[in-house]
Amino acid sequence: MLVLLDIDGVMVPVKSWKAPELMEDGFPAFSIKAVHALQNLISDDTIVMLTTSHKSNYSLSRWKEMFNRRGLNIKKLDSLPKNVNHISRKDEILKWVDLNHLQKDFVIIDDDSSLNDLPRHLKKNLVLTSSIIGLTEENIRGHISNKKLEHAH
Repeated sequence: MLVLLDIDGVMVPVKSWKAPELMEDGFPAFSIKAVHALQNLISDDTIVMLTTSHKSNYSLSRWKEMFNRRGLNIKKLDSLPKNVNHISRKDEILKWVDLNHLQKDFVIIDDDSSLNDLPRHLKKNLVLTSSIIGLTEENIRGHISNKKLEHAH
């Protein structure tokens, strides 16, 4: 499976009234609920593709360390290319999908509501989180049950 993963509003809830808790590496702590939800979705052969605006701030090995420190052991980690033209997340994902072979089994986890405008074949794999809450088991459960319903037809 391929997981296109945002960080802010997904792994780190965004609360305008409260600064996120920073860990010793200087990056915000992940929500415990988000960590559990992502753990239940990924396996050793899952590729996590970072889509976050922070993706180019750190090397992939540093990202792996940060995920590990936050309770997630991600074996296969990659990221979208640096967004030098400052295009929208939707356009960034569309461009990447256009240039790469997209696996059938994928999920896009993000809080960016512009992703609702993705083409239907991509949008049906979108897990849109509430930026204040972040990723939850309910988000994942809803995605998994929708996939099962699709395969039943």
